[in-house]
Amino acid sequence: MADSFLRGSDFMLYFMQRRGGGSACARSQKLGLLSGEKPCIILDTIKIVYVNKKWLSGRSRKWGIKMSELLYNKPWILQRADPYVYRHTDGTYYFTASVPAYDGIVLRKSDTLAGLADAPETEVWHKHESGIMSCHIWAPELHYIDGAWYIYYAGGDKDDVWQIRPYVLECKDEDPMTGTWTEKGKMGRADDDVFSFEAFSLDGTVFENKGKWYYIWAEKVGVGKQISNLYIGELETPYKLKTVQVLLTTPDYDWERVGFWVNEGPAVLKRNGKIFVTYSASETGIAYCMGMLTADEDADMLDPLSWKKERYPVLKSDETLGVYGPGHNSFTVDEEGNDILVYHARTETEIVGDPLYNPNRHAMLMKFGWEDGRPVFKFN
Repeated sequence: MADSFLRGSDFMLYFMQRRGGGSACARSQKLGLLSGEKPCIILDTIKIVYVNKKWLSGRSRKWGIKMSELLYNKPWILQRADPYVYRHTDGTYYFTASVPAYDGIVLRKSDTLAGLADAPETEVWHKHESGIMSCHIWAPELHYIDGAWYIYYAGGDKDDVWQIRPYVLECKDEDPMTGTWTEKGKMGRADDDVFSFEAFSLDGTVFENKGKWYYIWAEKVGVGKQISNLYIGELETPYKLKTVQVLLTTPDYDWERVGFWVNEGPAVLKRNGKIFVTYSASETGIAYCMGMLTADEDADMLDPLSWKKERYPVLKSDETLGVYGPGHNSFTVDEEGNDILVYHARTETEIVGDPLYNPNRHAMLMKFGWEDGRPVFKFN
């Protein structure tokens, strides 16, 4: 028999838990949400979380307890742009994102997806005082490769704030929240590559396919008119490319060219024998939207002809819901195995000043489905 205590803002819940079957009785210690009810449940193990006056549990239906579910397509974690959620092999969820000050990298950790909303936030790395990585710390992502943790992120230089380049941190400890993070420096290009990471480069992500690891990133090219394209390369190590860059996509369509010509923020989803890469397009205001590329998992990832590009956005602003500029997403699953799109968006159309420095891009969640083997992103 194990006793557990959970405290919420309005009550303390006490329940007893018995392993291997049996019964447990949960009751409120204050009249509040449960209003004096004393539901009895049969369980082996159970996790109950109370956050902001809502019950959250991925297993609530299984045991017949009525609990509120996650709210979708509404602000989930405030003022966290470029949200990235990683679910580890042990089921633990991790969250990171760009913070409004663009001055460091933070992590959150929770046993549940819902729990990330109120989980303590730990800064695991802070920007340099000068030189490279001293400003504009953007779009961190947490990955686990061959027994080590890696954070991919971008940073600028105080003396040249737009000298944005991709960098890598490594942690070989078990817990990335408390472990030691080591700077591996700027992402390394292949020995015979003279172009990669020489210009404005950011939003690096990695994925594995058929035993090989790949790196996708955004980089600007052009003289005068700067165009942000997406490139791909195979990895030699988690922080060095093995192959020269290959162009994946460039802003071809009008919806990718609002304000700036932009393809950025790639995110990878593997399912149904396909590799899906979503990306974001246009400036970071209400025109920001998502496109998608698709390739067969057996195809050559480094052959541009392997990839098919969608003609129209797969997700864009919805005025009826008040969700504007959705993009820079990641993918995860909830505790019940439902596919979840994690993205940022705004809830306002009037943006004062440069949208890049407006902090009101909030992390949101969307439960999405599939049609004909392809992901379908809908607000309702």
